[in-house]
Amino acid sequence: MTRPLVAVPGRRAAHVPILRFSATVVAEAICEAVWAAGGEPLTLHGPAEHAGAEMPGRLAYFDGVLLPGGADVDPARYGAAPDPRTRDTVTFQDDFDMAVTRAVIETGMPALAICRGMQVLNVAAGGTLLQHVEESVTAHHNAVHPVSVHAGSRLHAIVGAETIEVSSYHHQALGQLGAGLIVTAVAQDGVVEAVEHRHADIVAVQWHPEDRHSTSTTDAALFADLVDRARKRKDSR
Repeated sequence: MTRPLVAVPGRRAAHVPILRFSATVVAEAICEAVWAAGGEPLTLHGPAEHAGAEMPGRLAYFDGVLLPGGADVDPARYGAAPDPRTRDTVTFQDDFDMAVTRAVIETGMPALAICRGMQVLNVAAGGTLLQHVEESVTAHHNAVHPVSVHAGSRLHAIVGAETIEVSSYHHQALGQLGAGLIVTAVAQDGVVEAVEHRHADIVAVQWHPEDRHSTSTTDAALFADLVDRARKRKDSR
């Protein structure tokens, strides 16, 4: 059986030890998780000139999209002044990821958004971000913590539980919710941990399911769901 093709937007790296020049990279754990679920992960190169106009046509070659984690989104994208703790913003990466996300919404492609991917989704939909989350009863910056999943949500149908443990590595979070998005999971301190789109085929989580996809059935289920949706799109063509 031919594997469905899952596009993963690449991240530009100025220096890679084994190469002489800059590189476009994707996280190995992301690729392994997609592969283990039965998909074929492929790097989507960018940014490109006229990325916004070209993106729907480029994505038409794929069956699904995985929007990965990465650097902070420039606060100017959602009309905010920069907090000193916002760091490592990359203009061309924001341009590229926004173009991919808007094309996913427009075309209805199956997608899974992870960490920054969920934040970009919210901003692309007109929402805002909290530029820094202080550690409280929930440790977000580098820890495993519980998340409450809303019964009746798509996420609940995927993971099959109302409380799950997740691997968290972020210091920003969703603020005002973007148009068309519904909250489907929260942390104990109220931080939004997952959303879904009312109309587009997008499931988004704030945590990093790729970290524990080989040992956590609920994390693996997110990739299995993405690949299943991508396979259905592939078979329907």
